Amino acid sequence: MTAPGQKSACIFCNIVNKLEDTEILYEDDFVCVFKDIKPASRYHILTVPKRHIEDARCLTPNDKELVEKMLTVAKEMLLKNNYSIEDARFGYHWPPFRSVKHLHLHTIAPESEMGFLGKMIFKKDSYWFVSPDYVASRL
Repeated sequence: MTAPGQKSACIFCNIVNKLEDTEILYEDDFVCVFKDIKPASRYHILTVPKRHIEDARCLTPNDKELVEKMLTVAKEMLLKNNYSIEDARFGYHWPPFRSVKHLHLHTIAPESEMGFLGKMIFKKDSYWFVSPDYVASRL
């Protein structure tokens, strides 16, 4: 654990703690939302818990409300920015297929405008990218 104001090895912890020059689109006591640096469509955000959780496999039944909140906030962000929930892709990379070891929910819209590579990296219900429902079902 790092001291307050000191950078962590986790980039997302640094963003949450405002130690990186990243625009925060939304935050409350539990989650933080910012843009993905490699967007797979016009709108691609990450919703991350402020508490460091390594990945979806590390979640416990005590995290059920947090996981629900992450999805609710992601959907609210879509609507606030005039994107359709029906034309959006939500999901988590499943270990070991993740580049940052801090739980994060991808929200990508419009899903219909995703390119081939994006569709592969964020392939629905694959071994490497799972739905919020799948994650919730494991809690």
